Amino acid sequence: MSKQGRSRGTSGGTGKRQGRPGGGPGGSAGTSAGGRVGGRPGSRPGQRGGPRPGQPPRRTGGPQGGGREADPRTSGRGLGGKQIEGRQAVRELLMAEKRKVYDIFISADLEGDAGVADIVEIARAQRVMVTYIARVKLDREARSESPQGVLATAAELEEADLGELLRTKNGVKPFLVAVDGVTDPGNLGAIIRNCDGAGVTGVLLPKHRAVHVTPTVAKASAGAIEHVPIALIPGLPATLANMKDHGIWIVGLDDSADRDLFELAALADEPICLVLGAEGGGLSKLVRQRCDTIVSIPMMGRISSLNVSAAAALSTYEIARGRRSTS
Repeated sequence: MSKQGRSRGTSGGTGKRQGRPGGGPGGSAGTSAGGRVGGRPGSRPGQRGGPRPGQPPRRTGGPQGGGREADPRTSGRGLGGKQIEGRQAVRELLMAEKRKVYDIFISADLEGDAGVADIVEIARAQRVMVTYIARVKLDREARSESPQGVLATAAELEEADLGELLRTKNGVKPFLVAVDGVTDPGNLGAIIRNCDGAGVTGVLLPKHRAVHVTPTVAKASAGAIEHVPIALIPGLPATLANMKDHGIWIVGLDDSADRDLFELAALADEPICLVLGAEGGGLSKLVRQRCDTIVSIPMMGRISSLNVSAAAALSTYEIARGRRSTS
């Protein structure tokens, strides 16, 4: 694919397009359950302090989970991420130090276990309370299928600013991934984990008809939600059109395409946004119309397609490979 036909933007990515490519129209440890580790200023060992200003009240003896994951398409207007489950996800939450962590709950049968010792140590250093509770209670409050005996409550994830994601920073051009109607939390978490590994500079999630950051997303991402900037956008088609005006190439990934993923070498080093379609339905009509080109992953066996998270891994790493070869 030729790089001609579009003027380069400034480092802020504000260059206008002059044409379109021909591809298209996505406290010390307690000795029993309930013991706490760490402490807060003004509280005595073994005593639960009251909520701080701006901090939600905490339920005695356990997390404030609902016991069931809310409908990901109607679970609120924000990005989410207030309840984090799974050892690696909680570990990354603490290590990232990007948002307030209120409490950590650990299954009582794991007290003294080497597998969670570093979590307790980091929490103690950060003065985050750790409470040991019965596993049956922790599992009941969890919203993912297997919280691995560890659960944390924290401030909501901060949304990334789309304008900032469109800028070239430190010589790195935008490498974005947008999802079109992905509603499966496990898939979104795996996509974000893949994006972190491939060097994606930002993920775009629609505000409506798409999953946001639920406990399952956080766990499936293995904590990558703490490191990959995520922006909520009001409408994907309009956002893609705006991104074009900022010099971003829009590449849709869909089974029905005239070219394959391995023909993207010429675009790999350009400011780019890869758009992933919903499970089963693929890219919506309006989103397809906003793409500069549509590519597919060649399938050489008898199965016709890949899971969206597997497709995300292949496509993001193909772009990353192309960027490395031109650097």
